[in-house]
Parts: sequence; structure tokens; C-alpha cells
Amino acid sequence: MHVMAVGLNYRTAPVEVREKFTFAEQDLPKALAELKQIKGVLEAVLLATCNRTEFYVVVDRLPMCGYFIRSFMEQWFGVPQSEFTQHLYIYEEDQAIEHLFRVAAGLDSMVLGETQILGQVKNAFLLAQQEKATGTYFNRLFQQVITLGKRAHSETSIGESAVSVSYAAVELGKRIFGSFSGKKVMILGAGKMSELTVKHLFANGAEEVIVANRTLARAQELASKFNGTPCTMDEAAQRLGEVDIVISSTGAEGYVLKSSEVSEAMKKRPSRPMFMIDIAVPRDLDPLIAGQANVFLYDIDDLEGIVESNLAMRRNEAAKIEVMIMQDMEAFALWLQTLGVKPVIRALQEKATTIHEDTLQSLFNKLPELDERQRTVIRRLTRSIVNQMMHDPINRIKEMAAEKNGSDALDMFSQIFALEDQLLEDGKQPSEAREAGEEHKVRTSSVPGKVSYPVAQMSV
Repeated sequence: MHVMAVGLNYRTAPVEVREKFTFAEQDLPKALAELKQIKGVLEAVLLATCNRTEFYVVVDRLPMCGYFIRSFMEQWFGVPQSEFTQHLYIYEEDQAIEHLFRVAAGLDSMVLGETQILGQVKNAFLLAQQEKATGTYFNRLFQQVITLGKRAHSETSIGESAVSVSYAAVELGKRIFGSFSGKKVMILGAGKMSELTVKHLFANGAEEVIVANRTLARAQELASKFNGTPCTMDEAAQRLGEVDIVISSTGAEGYVLKSSEVSEAMKKRPSRPMFMIDIAVPRDLDPLIAGQANVFLYDIDDLEGIVESNLAMRRNEAAKIEVMIMQDMEAFALWLQTLGVKPVIRALQEKATTIHEDTLQSLFNKLPELDERQRTVIRRLTRSIVNQMMHDPINRIKEMAAEKNGSDALDMFSQIFALEDQLLEDGKQPSEAREAGEEHKVRTSSVPGKVSYPVAQMSV
């Protein structure tokens, strides 16, 4: 058995393509059920977000599975394969597992280190588990992936610093105010960046907003989103003394606020700081404003400098997480190999039990005078001998199965104890008797770009 990931995301497909491959939440159980009906698919998890649609599957063989999943996408979404195949990526074995780890840890996100995706991975797994679309392989893998995602954010600082202009503005404001609780915000203009920044400020405790715009109707429209107050640009200067935070993005050719107007406003609030963010290019706010006491003025370059610095920090933290992922992948591979030895050990124990019971029965037939107590003592002692004889071989094969040539060791072990027939009765060849552990295990020899069907291979 093998693991495969098939999908498209914000890197490989524009939004006009991605939006064709979204799932309504109520349709996900049916989609999982149909995925499980695909020939060769044994387990499945479906991850669908605004930035990605990904199918994680355990399959009994790799050839043709990519084709079957593309056919499923074509039929489910009603989109011809010719319109989306070039946007797909397919990962197999260790590449698929590493990709899943990176997705859950936020390393494959549009915003490096974001945390929302971890919850989405968890929900996707829990739904698949609830719908009985997962089994031994994915139950273990996804639990380990989710645990790694949590560790990535608790043991590193990857999510602690702002990596967008709007978040950087909020981070700067916190340095000045400590808390935005009870703070009043004024927006000059109604640009998207200003609106996004205000949303983040409100999420962090800001309570009131005044929207000033040349067109009052647009000011009213934006103010309604925040239960705020609209006003004209001419009224903004008169109301400046009321606010603690000013965000400006008007597209005007000259300064919309002059230093003298801010100076007049500060006379009404001499002990209260004012935080001003000029996102416009060309700038809206007179640079001389920055020289005034208790006024903190930042322009787009200041914010982008903070963003780039924080991104560099996140990249350093991401490198730490990459090491954690490699360690977890090794642990998962070891688990698979250990899992694979169980059928062989079980076959040995069953064979020993059969021999033990047959031998005891023969002994008791030859010694009918033995009473029940004597039989119990003999049964217990002989069973102890059998267990002691098997103890070391079982421990050794567990160790050997976890080594590089574990499959060969299992085959040799099966031959030495003549377990082939018993394993065949269970429907497995001796070398397959690890619940497909050797086939399941991470293949470090996978070569990117060698997928046998015409799908774009995206490097991780």
C-alpha cells in the first residue's frame, strides 16, 4: 500500500480555477464516500480551504490512481480535465507525507506560519474518521501530523510576529497603547488596506470608528461595517482630537492632513498619544507631523520594513520546524516497520500455542492418571518454557525489522520458524506480513518529477 496526495493550491492555480473546486460543507461526507469507492483507494482524507483543495489517499497501487482521482474531480465538479490538470500536483510516499506535515505546520501557507490551517487539517481528519474513511495508516499519520503542528507553534516563534502590513500596524499600535480597548479610530479614505487594518484593530479591542471620505456615500457604506460614524474629509480635521488612531489611504495628490492641523488637535489631548498610519502612495500625511510630541507617525515603508524583518524571523523558525518534520517522518517510518512485524510475531505465537496444546494433549492421553491440579501445573510450566524460548527471538525481530533491511530479516525469520504457510493462510506473502508495513513505509528514494502520468509536479 502507498500514500498519495493530489491537489491544487494558491501557488499552482489562480483563484478563478480554485473557486471551481470548492466543497459545500454538507457535501463532504458524500465526497469522502465516493472517494472510497475509487478503485484502489483504501483510506481518504479531503482537505478543502479557500487556498487549497487536496485529496490524501492510501492506495493499494500507484499506477492509474492519479487518473482515477482526476476523473472523480471532473465528474464531481463538472470541469473537464483539460482545464485543471496543468494546475494539479501529485506527491507519493515520503513526498506526500512531508507535504502534509508542512501544510499542517503552516509552512505551505500563503502567510508563512499561519495557524488556521492546522485546525482545518484537524477537522478534515476528524470528519474522515467519523465517516470511516480512514484506517490504521491515516489514523496514526494524521494524529502525528496534528501533534507536530501544535508543537511547531508552541516550541517556536513562527506565529508571533506580523507578516502583513495591516498586522504590522496593529503590532506597532500595541507597542504604543499596550491595549486597544476603548480606543477610537479614524479612517481617511476608504481603501481596502485601511479597511483591513481597522478590522484587525477591532479584533484587538478598538471600539469606535469615524470614516472620512470625499464621497459621503462611500464613507457611509464603510462606516456601516463597523457601526461607525461617516463624515466628509473637511470635517475630519475638526474631529481629529477625538481619536487615538488615524489610518489614511486616500489616493489624493497632496497631503490631506497638515502638521498644523495635527498640532491643533493635540492641544485638546496633551497627555494622550496619537498613532497615525499613512498607507497611501503618494503620502497623505505631512511628514512633519512625526516631529510632534506624543504623535507616532508611520508610513508604508516603515510597515513593510517591519514585515520583511518579521518574515526573515519566521523563515528562521521555519527551518527549525523542517528539522522537527524530518524527525517525525523518521518516527513514523519506524512505526510502520514495527507495525509490519506484528503479523509475523502473531503467526509465531499462534504456531507455538498450537504445538504446545497438541503436545500437552498427547502427554495427557499417555498419562490419564494425572489429576486436574497436576495437569494445571504441567500446563503452566510448559507454557512458561515456550514463552521464555520465544522472548528473545521476538525482541530481536522487532529490532531487526526497524533496520534498513527489515524486509529481508522478516523473510528469514519466517523461513527459520516455517511460518510461510500460516502467513499465506492469512492472505499475505511472508514479506507482505507487516500489514504492508514495508509498502507503507516512507520511501526515501522517491524521485520528484517521476510520476507516471502527465500531472505537474510541484516541489515542496
